[in-house]
Amino acid sequence: MTVAAFCRPYHGGGRIRRKLLSLVLLALGASQAATLPVRRVVVYKNGVAFYERSGDVKAGEPAALDFRATEIDDVLKSLLVEAPGGVARVRYEFLDPLRMQAQAPQRLRGAQGQALAQLLDQWRGARVEMTYRGQPLAGVIVSGRTAPMPNGGERQELTLMLDSGGLMICDLDAATGLRFAEPRLQRQLADALSALAQDLSPDRRTLYIDVAGAGPQRVMARYLAPAPVWKSTYRLLLPDTGEASLEGWAIVENATGEDWNQVSLSVVSGRPVSFLTRLLNARYVQRREADLPGLEAVAPQLHVGGIPGGAIGGIVSPATAEKAGPIRGAQRMMAMAGPRAETEDARAPAPEPMTLSSVEPAAEGRSAGELFEYSFTTPVNARAGESLLLPFFQGKVAARRLLIYSDRSQMNPRHAAEITNTTGKTLDGGTVTVYHPSGYSGEALIEELKSGEKRLVSYAVDQSVRVTTRFDSEEQVVRGFSARRGVLTTRTAIQRTTVYTAMNAEAKEKLLLVEHAASQGWKLISPKPEETTPNSWRFPVKLPAQGAAKLPVVEEREIEQSTAVTSLTPDALSAYIQNRSLSAAARQQLETIAARKREISDADGELRRVEAEIRDLAAEQDRLRQNINTLRNVPGQQEQVNRYAAELARGDAQIAQLRDRQSGLRRRRASLETELNALIEKLEF
Repeated sequence: MTVAAFCRPYHGGGRIRRKLLSLVLLALGASQAATLPVRRVVVYKNGVAFYERSGDVKAGEPAALDFRATEIDDVLKSLLVEAPGGVARVRYEFLDPLRMQAQAPQRLRGAQGQALAQLLDQWRGARVEMTYRGQPLAGVIVSGRTAPMPNGGERQELTLMLDSGGLMICDLDAATGLRFAEPRLQRQLADALSALAQDLSPDRRTLYIDVAGAGPQRVMARYLAPAPVWKSTYRLLLPDTGEASLEGWAIVENATGEDWNQVSLSVVSGRPVSFLTRLLNARYVQRREADLPGLEAVAPQLHVGGIPGGAIGGIVSPATAEKAGPIRGAQRMMAMAGPRAETEDARAPAPEPMTLSSVEPAAEGRSAGELFEYSFTTPVNARAGESLLLPFFQGKVAARRLLIYSDRSQMNPRHAAEITNTTGKTLDGGTVTVYHPSGYSGEALIEELKSGEKRLVSYAVDQSVRVTTRFDSEEQVVRGFSARRGVLTTRTAIQRTTVYTAMNAEAKEKLLLVEHAASQGWKLISPKPEETTPNSWRFPVKLPAQGAAKLPVVEEREIEQSTAVTSLTPDALSAYIQNRSLSAAARQQLETIAARKREISDADGELRRVEAEIRDLAAEQDRLRQNINTLRNVPGQQEQVNRYAAELARGDAQIAQLRDRQSGLRRRRASLETELNALIEKLEF
C-alpha cells in the first residue's frame, strides 16, 4: 500500500477540504479484496456452527473474510482453505497490548478532521515527491497550512524547500502522485492509517487469504465460529389407539451479521467437544533477568561483634411445582348452575379433529460419525438477525398411552406417552406439545432419542387417580455365615416393603406405571420390574374402572459383621451353632471350638479354687508359726507348741499337694489353649 495511492484523488479542480477520515476510507478502498459469500451452514448444539464460503478471486487479489473479534479464535483453530493454485498464506492483524500502547506515529492519534496540508505539516523535514501541474517536483517539507481564498473557502498549501535551495508554495489541489521519498516514512504513514482504519471498527477483524498461481480462481473457506445453538420443538398427535404422529421443527438464528442468500443449511443432533483458546491475542512469556557474573560492584562487608557463649536467635515470619392445567379437548368440563335444555338447532357444531401442519419436511437425516445430521434440501434465505422455523421431520412413531407416578410428594399421577423411535432417525431433544384428536392436551420435554430407543413423556396431571404410599416395618434375617483364620463373618439381610395403593375414580380401565426410586445399597426382591432406569425401577399396575389396585415393592440390604472367634464365649458360640443357616461341617467345627473353650473355662475355675485353698492354708500356716514363736518362751506350753508344730507339718504337706495340683492344671490349660488356637486357625467354611 503506497502513499501515492492515498494522494491520487487530490488532483483536479476541486476545492474540498480533505479530511483525514477521507484519507482513511480511501486507504481501505485502495486495497481491493474479494468477498466470499456464505454457501453452507451446519449448526451444532455446542455453541458453534460450521460455515462454508466460496467465491471468485481475481489474479493478484486476496480473498477477505470479515469477523467479529470474538469469533477469530474459533476461526483460527478450524480454518480450511481450498484454491486450485494453492494457498500462499492467511494474514490478519493480531491483538498486541504492547503495540497498542505504542502505535506509531503518535502524530496521527486524534488527527481526524485535519486537512491533508495540516497532516503533512507534522512531517517537517521529510522529503516528498509529486507531479505538480504536470511537471515532476521534489523537495523537503517546510510547513503545511490551509489559507483562506478571496471568494470564500480554503486552499491547502504545502511549502517545500527545493533541491535548488529555493522555497515554493504548492497548491495541493494541483498536485498528484504525492509520496514520501524515504520508504521508511511511507510505510510508517501507511501503517498509521491502517491502525486508524482498524480503530473505526475495533470489534471487527479481517482475514486475508493470499492465493498462489496465476489467473482468477475459485476460493473456498471452511471454518467454525460461535453461533446460537439450534433448538428443536415437536408436535405430538396422540390418538386413543394406534400409532402417534410426530412433527419436528428446527429453530435456527442467523447471527452472522450478514444476509444468507440461497444457503445450504443443516442442523446436527449431538454435542461434540468444543472449547475456547485465545489465539488472536499475542502472548508474551515473562522471562527471568540474568546478568553476567562479575559485573556487580563489590559491596562493603560489615563484621558484627561476637556474643560470648550466646545463642543465635532468629525471627520467623485460607423446584418449581407444576400446576395442573385445565383438562383438554373432549375431557374438558363446564361448571353449570343447573340443567340446561338444548334444542337440536342450538347445539354447537362438532369441532374439527386436530391434524398436524400441512408441510412437507424438507430435511434429509443421516448419520454423521458420532452425530446425526438433518440437511434441508432447499436452500434458505435469512436476513441478518432473522430466525427461521423449519420443519425437519414428520412421521409416525409407536406410542402407548399410560399414567406414570414418580413423585411421592404428589397424590396424582401424570398422563404420559411411551414413545418408541421407529423412524430410523435420531430425534433431537426439545419441547413437545401434545394434542389429542379433540384438542390440546399438555406439554412435555424429551431428551435426544436414538433410533429404536424408548422414552416416556408426561404432559398432564390425572386428577381422577390418587396414589398413596405406605412403608411396612423392616425385618432382619440372617442369611449366612463364613469363617476364615479365626474371623467369623455374618451376613444379615434387612428387608423392607413399600406398598403403593392407587384409586381410580374414572369409569374406564387405566394402566399405571409406578416409578420406584432405587436407594443406594438396596436391591430389589419383588416384583420384577418392566423397566429399569439408572435411578429407579418401573412397575406396571392395571387399574380397574372405579376400583383400586395395590403394588408391594420388596427390597433388601445385606450387612456383613465380622467377629474374632477368640473373643466369643461358649454361650455366644452356642447362639451361632443353633442357627439353621449354618452347615453341618461348620456346626461341627464351632461345636469343637466351643467344647475346648468350656474345658479351658473349667480348668480356669479349678485353678482358681486351688489357688484360693493355697492362699487360705498359707495364711493358717503363718498364724501357727506366730503362735509357736510366742509359746516357745512360756514355761509349761511345750505340749501346745508340739500340737501347733504337728498341725504346721500337716498344712505344709497339703500345700505341697495343692501346688502339685496347680502345676498340673496350668499345664492342662496351656495344652487346651494350644489345641483351641489350632482349631481356630483351621476354622474355615
